[in-house]
Amino acid sequence: MIPKRQVGRFTVNPIGLGCMSLSHVYGAMPGEADAERLLHRALDIGYDFLDTAAVYGLGHNETLIGRVLKARRGEFTLASKCGFGPRPETVRQIDGSPASIAETLDLSLQRLGFDHIDLYYLHRPDPKVPIEESVGALARAVEAGKIGSIGLSEVSADQLRRAHAEHPIAALQTEYSLWTRNPEIAALDACNELGVSFVAFSPVGRGFLTGAFGPGHVFAADDMRAGMPRFQEPNFSRNLAWLADFRAFAETVGCSPAQLAIAWLLHRDPRLVTIPGTKSVGHMEENFRAADVRLDAGQIAALDALVNPQTVAGGRYGATMQAAVMTEEFA
Repeated sequence: MIPKRQVGRFTVNPIGLGCMSLSHVYGAMPGEADAERLLHRALDIGYDFLDTAAVYGLGHNETLIGRVLKARRGEFTLASKCGFGPRPETVRQIDGSPASIAETLDLSLQRLGFDHIDLYYLHRPDPKVPIEESVGALARAVEAGKIGSIGLSEVSADQLRRAHAEHPIAALQTEYSLWTRNPEIAALDACNELGVSFVAFSPVGRGFLTGAFGPGHVFAADDMRAGMPRFQEPNFSRNLAWLADFRAFAETVGCSPAQLAIAWLLHRDPRLVTIPGTKSVGHMEENFRAADVRLDAGQIAALDALVNPQTVAGGRYGATMQAAVMTEEFA
């Protein structure tokens, strides 16, 4: 088992739980009883770092976590996010203004029923608001005791440095996996330079690296992957071609494809923490066991050669979602 790692001042297991899929974006939500069982089971087996956001399910995700885990609050470090506007009617409208951040935070605390949030991220940088102003608002929340530390999500290395000069940043979160390598351009180096923890979301490629999808798979209309280029033809079939070799590679290592994808990340950087998400208790348990997988330098090199920006077909996002990504580092 890989030892616990630091996320700012918090010591957590290197595999946390991304809770987004319990509330939206990947097709039908699980029933409340199923979601409750998953959250309790996660804490029971050792998950101690949970990630949510105000925008997930228009507040449903925070309400769910608060209702289900209120009595177990001392067992986990909680991260949430602001930056898309505090009200349902503003969803997907990036708003990093100090007033919006303050209102979103107060609403998040109400939904959760907690008196503070351990780690609070700016979900996306707002091109209309200097990053220093957004971080200043978060710094005032730290001073007020409403949040424990500040995080940023999907900012550039330059924005991270500017933010860190305003107030210490505990963590940078962005998508990172074998098939999404953008953080390797500059963000990971900036984190190491500044002593900022890196939190990788979608470590199994939004489910693709689990090997669960095959030729002809059709994503539901309410599944965000239906609009993502990598899950659309002809890119989907091209990616399935190397996925077969990836699944075979996992067999030689003696683990599942999902575990292999997570283990590859954990071997990349000792500051790195992952937050795979799922609606399945079985997959949640499987993901946690990735901390037991050991890879040597030769295996890591072989994986890098198999899955990389040259072998992956299609962009990360379609045009609409791409508009919320500000720099080529996170395109």
